[in-house]
Amino acid sequence: MKPTHAEHTHLPATMKLAQDWTPDSWRGRNAMQQPQYDDVDALHRALDELRHLPPLVTSWEILSLKRQLAEAQEGKRFLLQAGDCAESFADCASPLISNQLKVLLQLSLVLVHGLQMPVVRVGRFAGQYAKPRSTDSETREGIALPSYRGDNVNRVEFSAAARRADPARLLLGHMHSALTLNFVRALTEGGFADLHHPEYWDLAWVEQSPHAVEYRAIVARIADAVRFMETLAGEPVANLSRAEFYTSHEALLLHYEQALTRQVPRQWGWFNLSTHFPWIGMRTAAIDGAHAEYFRGIRNPIAVKIGPEVKPNELMRLIELLNPDDEPGRLTLIHRMGAARIASALPPLLDAVRATGKRVLWVCDPMHGNGETLASGVKTRRFSNIRSEIEQSFDLHAAAGTRLGGVHLELTGEDVTECLGGARALCEQDLTRAYRSTVDPRLNYEQALELGLTIVQRVRQNSAAAAPS
Repeated sequence: MKPTHAEHTHLPATMKLAQDWTPDSWRGRNAMQQPQYDDVDALHRALDELRHLPPLVTSWEILSLKRQLAEAQEGKRFLLQAGDCAESFADCASPLISNQLKVLLQLSLVLVHGLQMPVVRVGRFAGQYAKPRSTDSETREGIALPSYRGDNVNRVEFSAAARRADPARLLLGHMHSALTLNFVRALTEGGFADLHHPEYWDLAWVEQSPHAVEYRAIVARIADAVRFMETLAGEPVANLSRAEFYTSHEALLLHYEQALTRQVPRQWGWFNLSTHFPWIGMRTAAIDGAHAEYFRGIRNPIAVKIGPEVKPNELMRLIELLNPDDEPGRLTLIHRMGAARIASALPPLLDAVRATGKRVLWVCDPMHGNGETLASGVKTRRFSNIRSEIEQSFDLHAAAGTRLGGVHLELTGEDVTECLGGARALCEQDLTRAYRSTVDPRLNYEQALELGLTIVQRVRQNSAAAAPS
């Protein structure tokens, strides 16, 4: 994430600031999924302190990512956006962060090798500390308390003190984001991602993975290719010892996001400097809502989660609001339909956007439409449904003449058992062994790697089918 001269160039003069917009203009709209703070003075003190803290990312990194996403829109790159469903402050620890990086690196390596194109790596980390909830309260044994909304808001323990929305946690969120990002930068700049030694990325617990042999064969072929290039060049190939990573999170807490929205020297407009790539969740994507109002004015590349209830005309209005200039790399649409509904819900949206010629990056989130709660009360996802939604997405885009340019996954580098199925055929009894998520179930390493191989296989199948005979 080092700046280059290119990152400091300005966009064309035709790109104008959003009209009638300020970082706080969202306050005049209906703001969904916001915590209720009982101490308003404490909130104002926390926000004032946040406004004076250093930003977490830079404008040139943001604009660099936007250019890469523009290339993904053109089919020259593939976006891998992945990480925890909700980070916790307790997980801000070097082994957990490095394992998260390892699984992202390994999955991106599979995609680079199989798709034969660069992969844009965007982590759901260094800020994913808030989550929307379906209900404002939770009841246990007749006691009702506010829902847990992520560590930026309250604590997961079921007590009145823990579930109180505490503004001081916004400062803790900034601190833990900075610590995570600092460690990620140090690892990626210091050779952790060195393509000369991808075997170093192995996770100890996956020695017996059903895909270990296939993955190591990919590693060996890449290592041979690197040695061959360097033999021809007579010197080390540049940039093979580091990898670019960008951050993303759902920009849910608008007070927090506003406090980190800044103007910077030698650039016009406003940047959200809490993350490179913020997104609007499905529950807060109303065109007349506070989140859409906030997002329309920032210069970051942005994404919107699109569910099966969205109608084509609603989507077109949202696109016009968030990207009126049709700026390359600006807007990503992340569809999350569910395996059972995608075949009917997605094509009308693809057709509507394609008919306008608007530039968007289509990305599939196969996780959030496939959640279910078992009779035991445990939330899980079936790997077969996740895989099915990915495969259907590629086929539906191919049929519509559009391009699926990325995936959005919830995964972890830890040995968890949260999603059913996969290569080891995890069953309901396995979930009790290592279910650690406080919110949503995540893919473990094996399941993530299997999904990466599925993506490669599907792309190759569709490319072969489209090739002239």
